[in-house]
Amino acid sequence: MLAKTFGPANTTPLVSAATRGHTEVVKLLLELDDFGLVEMAKDNGKNALHFAARQGHIEIVKALLEKDPQLARRNDKKGQTALHMAVKGTNCDVLRALVDAGPAIVMLPDKNGNTALHVATRKKQAEIVSVLLRLPDTHVNALTRSRKTAYDIAEGLPLCEETSEIKGILSHHGALRSRELNQPRVELHKTVTEIKKDVHTQLEQTRKTNKNVHGIAKELRKLHREGINNATNSVTVVAVLFGMVAFAAIFTVPGGNDGYGIAIVVQAASFRIFFIFNAIALFTSLAVVVVQITVVRGETKPERRVVEVINKLMWLASVCTTISFIASCYIVLGHHFQWAALLVTLIGGVTMAGVLGTMTYYVVKSKCMRNIRKKEKMSRRSGSNSWYDNTELSETELSQVYAL
Repeated sequence: MLAKTFGPANTTPLVSAATRGHTEVVKLLLELDDFGLVEMAKDNGKNALHFAARQGHIEIVKALLEKDPQLARRNDKKGQTALHMAVKGTNCDVLRALVDAGPAIVMLPDKNGNTALHVATRKKQAEIVSVLLRLPDTHVNALTRSRKTAYDIAEGLPLCEETSEIKGILSHHGALRSRELNQPRVELHKTVTEIKKDVHTQLEQTRKTNKNVHGIAKELRKLHREGINNATNSVTVVAVLFGMVAFAAIFTVPGGNDGYGIAIVVQAASFRIFFIFNAIALFTSLAVVVVQITVVRGETKPERRVVEVINKLMWLASVCTTISFIASCYIVLGHHFQWAALLVTLIGGVTMAGVLGTMTYYVVKSKCMRNIRKKEKMSRRSGSNSWYDNTELSETELSQVYAL
């Protein structure tokens, strides 16, 4: 229980022992550690490995890493790992032990972008710098957040023997100043300038093209709306005509009626067929008329959908009127001229079947083409932003529009 107590600044007994180099105490605490004592850190985020590495206690560092190798990657609130602390000292064995536990930590930066090489250079630790540069994972020209390399840091230090030695070590390993890394070549600068000029020209052309396309699209939308209005007016007239014919047919029934207005052939199957399909044609036509006089004209796409639905209803009214006429032929001609009724049935059936079949083919074809165009527009929009501006033209349905 005492091992879990905390002192000032959240200091654990393990942190105190690691800081003071009490190796036996650290090992004893690690043997008793079954509740994550090794991972506990002070208020500043530094754990026992940070302090042991800073003081150069190699045996304690090895014991901690043996307990938990992942400690080498833990950082404090400044983003510093134990390696950042180790390079501030002079014990190269501590550095090697940490790198052996995790070779990639040599390039882990703190919150200011400083790697272990930057810190060692700033602390004038020439031997540590030499050891770091011999590691395969060390990048000698890594940049900090302030865009400085290790050589830039070395040049900013006061001139002394250690500074000169560090600069010599860095130069031997190919260290450069940051401005030497970012110096643009003449050819690259020229190429970038040409690309900018070409892009500017293309953008100007695209803007002009979009302006022309916008004007064309506006005219096409106007023509499209006029076409829909003409189609709806025509459908309304035809629907009224169908309704008038169907309404009048029930009062002048085929075969005549008796003195009381009842149809003479009311029991015949042909009359029942005539009556049912005539009623369907009448009410379908009236429904179309009601829709046409109720719908308020506005957007083009909803209007087109309304026209498509209404035209399907007119198909139904036409079929029902055809069947009513054929049934009335059987009533009027009777059994003596049944061949004439059969001829009318053949003519009407072939005509309506041919027309409706052809129109159905065009309906299906139109929907398939519309789906294909939608997929093409989606793929082009995802591939080019400039094409997206030109899709206004395609939204007006440039392909053939059937009033179906």
